[in-house]
Amino acid sequence: MRIKSQWFKEGRTHTPQELAGAVSFVAWRIADDALKKTRKASFEIAVGPQYFAFFDEFLIFLLQVADRIAYRRLSADDRVAFTGTLVNRVAETQAENRSRLLGVDAAACKQDFVDRFNERAGGYAEFDYGDDGPSFRFLRYLGFCLSGIMDEKDSPWIVDQIMSIQAPEAVDMVEKTMRNLLDEAPRQPRSRGSTSGD
Repeated sequence: MRIKSQWFKEGRTHTPQELAGAVSFVAWRIADDALKKTRKASFEIAVGPQYFAFFDEFLIFLLQVADRIAYRRLSADDRVAFTGTLVNRVAETQAENRSRLLGVDAAACKQDFVDRFNERAGGYAEFDYGDDGPSFRFLRYLGFCLSGIMDEKDSPWIVDQIMSIQAPEAVDMVEKTMRNLLDEAPRQPRSRGSTSGD
């Protein structure tokens, strides 16, 4: 999956809120891609509440990853502003989709997502995320959270699928996205191939 992770306009520092807006869009695409690949790997995820439950858990994982990267790269105040905006943006988008497709109250859906994020944050806080990425236990926690969503026949196998394939790919994409968005150095222009008349 290709993701654009550079600013259109360069030459200025972007606010934590602007960074959160860009990352929220990317996180949504990564979670959607992970869900599609998981279904393609023959895991049954029914359209409806189970679909959204999987999506929520994967999004929350990505937001935790983004927050850990922000901890490395941003000041304490900017990290709080970034993560707060990021969670609210993603919660709003998820609530709009859930409300439209399942016919439930959008405000309640948003609050449910924020509550779940805060609950899971306590769990993820127990596990390390270093300069080289998440620990084994950090990834396993996502697998554990998803195993409770899956049907009985898929539940035992989802942890390995997530830890060995989906989660590492997703982490790499979030790391790359935030590295590119936080890089203040100007981009090198693309070289264009030329053809000669010879």
